[in-house]
Amino acid sequence: MNTLFDKIWDKHVVQIVDDGPTQLYIDRLYCHEVTSPQAFDGMRKRGLNCFRPDHIYCMPDHNTPTHDQDKPIADPISKKQVDTLARNAKDFGLTHYGMLSKDNGIIHVVGPEKGLSLPGMTIVCGDSHTSTHGAMGAVAFGIGTSEVEMVMASECILQQKPKSMRIKINGKLGKGVTAKDVALYLMSKLTTSGATGYFVEYAGQVVEEMSMEGRLTLCNLSIEMGARGGFVAPDEATFAYIKGREFAPKGDEWDKALAYWKTLKSGDDAVFDKELSFEAADIEPRITYGTNPGMGIGITESVPALDTIDASGKASYMKSLNYMGFEPGEKLLGHPIDYVFLGACTNGRIEDFRAFASLVKGHKKADNVTAWLVPGSWAVDKQISLEPINYVRIPSDRWQPKYTPQERALNRFAGAVAHKIRTEGSKLYRDGGREDIYSEEVEKTIRTIREGLGALVRSEVITTLNEQIGRSFNNK
Repeated sequence: MNTLFDKIWDKHVVQIVDDGPTQLYIDRLYCHEVTSPQAFDGMRKRGLNCFRPDHIYCMPDHNTPTHDQDKPIADPISKKQVDTLARNAKDFGLTHYGMLSKDNGIIHVVGPEKGLSLPGMTIVCGDSHTSTHGAMGAVAFGIGTSEVEMVMASECILQQKPKSMRIKINGKLGKGVTAKDVALYLMSKLTTSGATGYFVEYAGQVVEEMSMEGRLTLCNLSIEMGARGGFVAPDEATFAYIKGREFAPKGDEWDKALAYWKTLKSGDDAVFDKELSFEAADIEPRITYGTNPGMGIGITESVPALDTIDASGKASYMKSLNYMGFEPGEKLLGHPIDYVFLGACTNGRIEDFRAFASLVKGHKKADNVTAWLVPGSWAVDKQISLEPINYVRIPSDRWQPKYTPQERALNRFAGAVAHKIRTEGSKLYRDGGREDIYSEEVEKTIRTIREGLGALVRSEVITTLNEQIGRSFNNK
């Protein structure tokens, strides 16, 4: 006992049903378009309103196109789900971050970046990867549609308390080893069901030294080894990440919250139901050879031989290899890459794009490779455009810096100013001169210039046509 999980869970217990589940209070409910329609319909049929609508945030993030969002969604089912979420949010008075909104994105990316997901919270969503928010020091887990309705109606949920597990990863990660490699390594050791029934606390030097983006990735993948959820005790890195974000506490409330957050850690006498320890030196960059994330190997390793596979799993193992086109004992290094995808709730944050840029700098994409880069939110997309160095394609087929050193210095300053405005608003906003954090003057100026240029072009075209027609008549 006396684990961090116990502390957060016990603080949110409303009542315990004898020989039954616990009624647990929920601080934050996230809703997307796929698992919420039936919940809203159930609320309507029972004539209920949401108990605490200000604790619920809605966002389409499964059926939204990655580009041309200003055009109607082509797939009728996707369009219906997105439109239904917008209508439901409006009918029930809930915050809705729709497509084309600057606040839109993948909910598991947006929640932390806006300061909606905070240490010590209980957070649920009708999505298995809700455990992502555990990186903030929260107890976060996915729920079913009927449970979404339950939380809407009461801000509570009935749950059996999971068992607790602590996984320590000791030492320092080697070159090129990322948080995703750590997660894939754990899956290979525990299998995709090895943490079933547990809530996992990640600890050790590797986790302590991870960036917040890395922790978000690690916690995101907890479900892939069967865990109910995974989280990291909040520390100075957590607090620095949260401070100044839109929904983070401010002023005296910040000081009060910070004092509480610093208590959120497992005690020295904490007793876990299960403890595991791994060494960072044993983890190298990973690659999966099969059809589930537990079928992974280090990049220098070979696909497991058939005689190493448990008898009960051989049929599934061979089915996966046949699908992938691999053979037992085969090395994967040297195989051509067909597609590159960067994005999703696991790896759609600014750190991921910085890492990608550092790898491709100075190189040209192979003609046989298709690459998709999809930022996890519009905020990430905007931050990409504000980075100090932007690289552009030039005829020599090399990537070159767009700016001189002097220009880069100015860009860094401009980026810092833009970041402050993004997180705190303009001075006019901070002084109470406007209600919205962003100024519309840039957009207005662009429209004015565009309209002026359009009028000028039209005038020139008409003048030229008149002159041509006049000359034509004179020649005749």
